[in-house]
Amino acid sequence: MELSNLKPPRGSRKKPKRVGRGPGSGHGKTACRGHKGQRSRSSGNVRPGFEGGQMPLVRRLPKRGFRNPNKKVYTILNVRDLEHFETNAIVDPQSLISTGVIRKTDNGIKILAEGNINKPLTVKVHKISSSARAKIEAAGGNIEEI
Repeated sequence: MELSNLKPPRGSRKKPKRVGRGPGSGHGKTACRGHKGQRSRSSGNVRPGFEGGQMPLVRRLPKRGFRNPNKKVYTILNVRDLEHFETNAIVDPQSLISTGVIRKTDNGIKILAEGNINKPLTVKVHKISSSARAKIEAAGGNIEEI
């Protein structure tokens, strides 16, 4: 058996339905759309959430609470994630992205205290929890808030 000889089992692959190809095909004339109505027209699809004129679910349900449009969403990072860096390294947003620890900085980076750290590091981030600050400083590192 070689890659060039591989074929799917008989009956596992179906040919696509070819519509609108004449009366002999069995799918000609109306092309399986029926005779009249919205779905038979050329632009007959409706937008997502449209319920045929009935009040849509999104509008039937009440709105609750307040959505702050200016809310800051921080990229969360734990102390254990800083173990990837060498001793006395400078940890800033650019180094975190380049090493692949995080993908992007939304409105900044916040460090939380999950895990332990044994190396002294210089950490430059936007926010840090007090317990994470204590762990990094106990390991001999220092923190600069950007």
